Amino acid sequence: MQINDVTDHQLIEQYTNGNKSAIEHLISRHQQKIFTSLYFLVRNRELAEDMFQETFIKVINTFNNGTYKEEGKFLPWAMRIGHNLVIDYFRKKQRMPLVYDREDYSVVNNLKIHDENAEDKICREQIHNEVRLLIEELPYEQREIIIMRHYADLSFKEIADVTNCSINTALGRMRYALINLRKLIKDKNLVVTS
Repeated sequence: MQINDVTDHQLIEQYTNGNKSAIEHLISRHQQKIFTSLYFLVRNRELAEDMFQETFIKVINTFNNGTYKEEGKFLPWAMRIGHNLVIDYFRKKQRMPLVYDREDYSVVNNLKIHDENAEDKICREQIHNEVRLLIEELPYEQREIIIMRHYADLSFKEIADVTNCSINTALGRMRYALINLRKLIKDKNLVVTS
């Protein structure tokens, strides 16, 4: 059986039954989505890396303690742990985060687009940069919903679970985020079609 055919639940069972390499597969399977979400929320690569590691330390400790309850999908549960770490961090800082890209890393530049020529790539990068800058101007809760939906590819139910709000609240935040993005695009006379 290929590792891609093994479910998260099966990997968790394998890990708790002594197959220590199963946790590596589980982490690598979800690393990009969880790290990207953390990075967009805290806007600092080193801090996101620390939170990513702390998320999986908590995951592993939960598995080792035998307290993990399979109530749904693994990813939303792990995202919730990471989200709580972000909340704790900002509570300590008592301020809203600011978005900064680092010279050594830009999530937008690391998006994978296939079969595009140089002109298409330049246009795509410009559009992504413009949209990223617009997303930075949104209120935190709206920005968070867009990141989780479009960059982490979570459903609205999963977003509601992670952010501890109702699905209607998550949908409402997305609606307001899109309204605000459209307004920002109009106010700045930007063209972001592709």
